[in-house]
Amino acid sequence: MNQAESDNAAYHWGMVIDLDRCTGCGACVVACQAENNVPTVGETLCSQGREMQWIRIERYWEGQYPEVRARFIPLLCQHCDNAPCEPVCPVYASYHTSEGLNGQVYNRCVGTRYCANNCPFSARVFNFFEPEWPEPLNNQLSPDLTVRSKGVMEKCTFCIQRIRRGKEDAKLEGRPVRDEDIVPACAQTCAPGAIVFGNMADPESRAFRLARSKRRFRLLEDLGTEPSVIYLKGGGREDD
Repeated sequence: MNQAESDNAAYHWGMVIDLDRCTGCGACVVACQAENNVPTVGETLCSQGREMQWIRIERYWEGQYPEVRARFIPLLCQHCDNAPCEPVCPVYASYHTSEGLNGQVYNRCVGTRYCANNCPFSARVFNFFEPEWPEPLNNQLSPDLTVRSKGVMEKCTFCIQRIRRGKEDAKLEGRPVRDEDIVPACAQTCAPGAIVFGNMADPESRAFRLARSKRRFRLLEDLGTEPSVIYLKGGGREDD
């Protein structure tokens, strides 16, 4: 094993989302949109099913009227270790990295949408239109990401640009990445701290410890996709 393979084996990125803390405010959605140059679709195109969000807030209800309570689930790409979107891509635009991420090569994608059809979480979106940012709104675009043209599949990448920057900074300082050195935009903006990102290969990381909570579950776990996003059920806040 060479040095690069050894470094990659030390990381397996994952996320823990505490549903007991999530208020459904949508700040994570806006932060993701700003960080990753996700275009605003507008009411007309949304009515045609052309919504463009890498993370969405699903709402459901618990209890019986009048004792009813709204619950929320932030839903994004689950970065499955056994991802059903990967083997169906004819051009290998959807692939699995050595760090547990479900990658997406935008300039390789030809827009077949096979991956979206095979994703049980509906976490992938198709770019139906050419995005536009009239001046001066174009100044808000992040220089770390490309602006995708129409005809490609888009999805959450766990803010891969921040992961790379964190690893590069750690390498320059001659040390491994410390816990919570890397914080995706959604986790950074979450006021109640419902979203925790970290290295699941590090037993000392906060994400690793939270993922062992008694409240843990994964979406559609019976399908065997092995998601890297762990949810914590409502009803308690123990961190064991």
